Formats: sequence, C-alpha cells, structure tokens
Amino acid sequence: MVAKSIKEFQSLILDNLSFIPEDNGHYIIYRNALKPELGYLIKYFREDYYELLIGDYTIYKDFSLSFDHNEEIIRLGIVYKGETEFKLADNTVSSFSPSSFFVNEKGLRGKQSWKKGQHFHGAEITIHKKYFDEVIIPNFANTLNFDNLITNYTYNYLPLDVTSIINNLSSLAQKEQLLPLYLESKILESIALIENELKKSDNVFTNQFNYGDVKIGNNRYVTLTSSDMHAIQKAHDILTDDPCNPPTISNLSKIVYLNEQKLKAGFLAKYHMTIGQYSSSIRMSLAENLLCTTELSVEEISKKLGYHHSGNFVKAFKKAHGKTPLAFRKNRKI
Repeated sequence: MVAKSIKEFQSLILDNLSFIPEDNGHYIIYRNALKPELGYLIKYFREDYYELLIGDYTIYKDFSLSFDHNEEIIRLGIVYKGETEFKLADNTVSSFSPSSFFVNEKGLRGKQSWKKGQHFHGAEITIHKKYFDEVIIPNFANTLNFDNLITNYTYNYLPLDVTSIINNLSSLAQKEQLLPLYLESKILESIALIENELKKSDNVFTNQFNYGDVKIGNNRYVTLTSSDMHAIQKAHDILTDDPCNPPTISNLSKIVYLNEQKLKAGFLAKYHMTIGQYSSSIRMSLAENLLCTTELSVEEISKKLGYHHSGNFVKAFKKAHGKTPLAFRKNRKI
C-alpha cells in the first residue's frame, strides 16, 4: 500500500505501532494501553495548518511504508534518539541520525523502513503551505517563501533559538501545560527566526555546502558543512563566555547539536588547538591577570577558575608557563 497523503502516512505508522488515539481536548495522545512499554506519541494541531508531534516510543515489529504525495510542507524538529532509514525516488538509501533538522517537502515519493527494537525520541513541527497562503503571507508581506528553500533536502541544522523553542514546547506538552494559543505564538516565532536566518548573506540553509574534509585518523576523514562550522563557532563562543565552568565535550556536543567526532576534529582544524587546550589557555590568561593584579592566594585563584583542587591548577599553570604560579607572581613584581 502507498500512502497518498501525509495524514494517511501518519495513520499507517500509528497502526504499525499498535497505537490507539485518546482525545484530550486540544491534543491527542496515541499509545497502546495494553503495552505501555511501547511508549507514546502526542499530537497538538490546528487542522490543515500545522501540528506538533512529540514521540518517545519503541518499534515492536519490522515494517516499511511507501509514500507518494504532492503536499507541500515545512518540517522542523529535533531527533534525540533513533536512526531513520529511507529511500527517496531516484536516490540511494539514506539514513537520518539524531540531530536538529529542517526540510521543505514537496511531491515526495519513496519508502521508509523501521526495525523491531528501535527506539525513537524526538519532537517536530509540521507547517502546511496552506498556513502560509492563508495566514502568514496576507498579513506579513515578503515573509519566508517556500521557493527560497531547496525542495526535499534535509538541512541538519536549526538556529539554536528555534531548538530552544521546540525543547520548551515538548516539555510543556509532556506536563500537559501546553495551550493552543501559546503553541501558535511559538510557531510564528520559529518562522520569524528562520526567516531572519535566511535573510543573512551567508546563511546555513541556502549555503550548506561542504566546508572541507578533516582528517581524523589514518586515511579517515569527516566532511564539515557550513552548518557544522556554525556549531563549532557556537561551541567556541560557549567556552569563551564561561571559561571557568566549561561543559564536558559530551555535553558541549549536545548543546550545539554536533556529534563529538566532528566537533573535536572541526575545532582543531579551525582554531589549531584542541577543545581542552583552548579552555586551558583561557583559564591561564585569567590566572596571569589575577596573579599580577590581585593579592588572592593560589588556592583562591584556583577556585575562581573552576579547579576543584589547587594542585591541578598549579600543575596546569606550570605546564603552560614553565613555572609555578607563585614563581610567576614573584618574577612579575621584580
């Protein structure tokens, strides 16, 4: 069977998940009451205009679905866990791993597969062209235009402000505190933020070309796109803004929505030092300043810089300067 519409495709997925709808007024929750371990799917929507889906579920049997529809929609969201395998017409098999995403779909034909035991967790917003034609464009001239976006190309990027909105909506929905008016206001805000990004001369939606290949091992390379470079720049800014309390590489990777391998390799290629070396260099610069301009003890300085043990600070400082903090201070006073 081939799904001829987005609604039909979604219905077939729910059937294969064995989920039954439970209407809760302004949202619907889909789940199997007899098998709660399979998870759930929550749907908030304004019919034919937009919908918000929040899912956290496990596939209990293998299945595949074909689709062929002419609807035009924008989808944006975050996949926290789960890898999707699909094949679009005239393209090779592709997969989509956890990350943020943005895609303008039109006339989509292909096939998608799911495997028993796979766990999916994510949230996405779907906006129909009808919403733009009847609500957005008549009231806000020269706003976001579908024609400005590549059709059926998945951008693995969203502005961080938009990802924050989706995370917030997901949290409110799961606590049953998401109201329809608030949802629509945040969808409008997301459209505005994406439009602002598109109006930049060098934006990551219309210019998501390969930045280059970076070597990560013997004859192994990763390709960095401009969206990857934006994430690496954001990681650099985060480390710069709060040098005394830097996140772990694992957490930094999650904050900027870029896998650790690309983050580490790209950071080294762009800034010619590792993430750890950069964090340490900022701390050492701050340490120099405090040693030269204050009478704070070494222990007090180490605490200000976020070190749990002053011995670790002394060791790091000596490695950077070839002398202890006290020796450095003494030499500067001479």
